[in-house]
Amino acid sequence: MTARSRLLRPGVVRAVSALGILAALALAGWAGRAWWESRLPGTYDVMDYGQPDYGGGPHVAHAHERISVATLHGPRGGTPDLQKTLTAARSEIRLASGRRVDVLAFDGRVPGPELRVREGGLVAVTLVNRDVRPGVSIHWHGVDVPNAEDGVSGVTQNAVPPGGRYTYRFRARQVGTFWYHSHQSSAKQVSRGLYGAFVVVPARKAAAALDLTVAAHRLRGSDVLGTSDRLQRRAVAPGTRVRLRLVNTDDSPRRFTLAGAPFRVVAIDGGDLRSPTAIAGQLLEVPAGSRFDVTFTMPPTPVTLQLVGTAAGIAFSRDGRIDVAAPNTSRVFDPAAYGAPNAARVPRKFDRSFRVDIGSRIAFRDGGIGKQWTMNDRVHPDVPMLVVRKGDWVKLTLTSDTRALHPMHLHGHHMLVLSRNGQAVQSPWWVDTVNLAKGDRYEVAFHATNPGLWMLHCHNLPHAADGLSLHLVYEGVHTPFRVGGRANNHPE
Repeated sequence: MTARSRLLRPGVVRAVSALGILAALALAGWAGRAWWESRLPGTYDVMDYGQPDYGGGPHVAHAHERISVATLHGPRGGTPDLQKTLTAARSEIRLASGRRVDVLAFDGRVPGPELRVREGGLVAVTLVNRDVRPGVSIHWHGVDVPNAEDGVSGVTQNAVPPGGRYTYRFRARQVGTFWYHSHQSSAKQVSRGLYGAFVVVPARKAAAALDLTVAAHRLRGSDVLGTSDRLQRRAVAPGTRVRLRLVNTDDSPRRFTLAGAPFRVVAIDGGDLRSPTAIAGQLLEVPAGSRFDVTFTMPPTPVTLQLVGTAAGIAFSRDGRIDVAAPNTSRVFDPAAYGAPNAARVPRKFDRSFRVDIGSRIAFRDGGIGKQWTMNDRVHPDVPMLVVRKGDWVKLTLTSDTRALHPMHLHGHHMLVLSRNGQAVQSPWWVDTVNLAKGDRYEVAFHATNPGLWMLHCHNLPHAADGLSLHLVYEGVHTPFRVGGRANNHPE
């Protein structure tokens, strides 16, 4: 009898079949358990699922039992230097092309009203929700506000329901270009128009003669600068000092060109760059959520700002009628080797060091199975929770092994870029968003001086909605708020 015939004997076949059935049952049992354990309750505390990571520093006992984020608020008293009511509502706007677009808007405008205040000024903004479901909030993107003013639904406040209102109060201690947007169902609400610019000007330094904020967005299929999906023209006298505040409110990087005059990149994410030099013919690639401030002196000839790949732009000329073609260049501006090194003093030894590795794999998440984003190979919400103490100097290493870009945004803090892909940067610069491409490895540092419970998430907001977010928590801090359907809080 051959080996093949022996394998085909009925008893052997039955044994093999039984083993196959047992393996299938074991696999089904594992899958069923993984499915069951991935399901989330109707409402939950984000801190209940985070896996504490102490970054090599001392562990904190009973850290969730002492300080509520609701107590970490801004000044209750005092006369505001900027007082504003913003009303969120469903609306319709008309673009420069004539196209009418259904949007969600603050005060019926997209972007919402630009808010400006002098350094040190007291800000009081009341959010009124007319009819936006399932609620709305305001996050002050890039502004290191007190934690209770951060505007993250289910983490630092409850979403403001239709017919409700909520007031944010804080001092504008940072100078620079920032923006505000909803952090309730943010992937949908920001895309549909709930955003605006927030600018803090120096208390004493003279401003540029023309100081213009330009927000780039893809609004319901149309690429816009402000609300214009066409080339705008503006009259500017030669010799005028011009500052353009480029804000990317989109989910992906946006590229700008500035043709017709040399210019300087003077700030990124609200942080001034040191000794910026004049450049020309370079693309400015602004990551999602980030801001670049550029300055130039208006020459006698036209200057054109263009949102690359779109019809949107601004042409500056003596009479407001002429424009100049965008430069033919593919060189991208790199802040790592621009200007002089930052003077920030960072200790040689850090109190805590964390690593966050972004990846993806097939896994269950909240009862569904598919390719999920991972952080340190863990699937949201069972992701790392970075635990710090006030006063810690923290080093954070961010890496990505996915094809997508991940603009990682940290709330409540600015990060100093120390190295990129193993090379120390020549000119460290401060950011609130680090843009990670496949294979990237960034080392950044920050000083933990703003107690609270803070998000670190991808500002490609659909990525965050799909689980690419975690939290930084200070010892002793907890939140009384809950996320999920029954709580009506959906931060992403």
